[in-house]
Amino acid sequence: MFCIEREQYDAQTFLDFLELVLEQYPTGKIVMVLDNTRIHHAKLIQPFLEEQAECLSLVFLPPYSPNLNLIEGLWSWLKKSIIENVFYSSVKEILINAQAFIQHINQDLGQVINRLCTKM
Repeated sequence: MFCIEREQYDAQTFLDFLELVLEQYPTGKIVMVLDNTRIHHAKLIQPFLEEQAECLSLVFLPPYSPNLNLIEGLWSWLKKSIIENVFYSSVKEILINAQAFIQHINQDLGQVINRLCTKM
């Protein structure tokens, strides 16, 4: 699994991620569906995308389409489960509860698919 831990995510971080993906999956065609965050369109990654056009394709969701972006449903679920109507005395407490939420949903991926994919 990939893990790039940085304080900020920028075009260089995204480029590093794309390089790691291609290292992990050296054969076949990879298609990524992305939102329109600036780093996904940065000039820095354009030469790389042109070089890798045969094996890597980026498909962008239409602007202002949170209903097509499954991560929006996950954020909403996470907020309702751990943040809504709860007071935490530290950011560390929030992180601990967010990690517990992720561990919990990873136990039953069918539940995740049912919750996020059937509302489309």
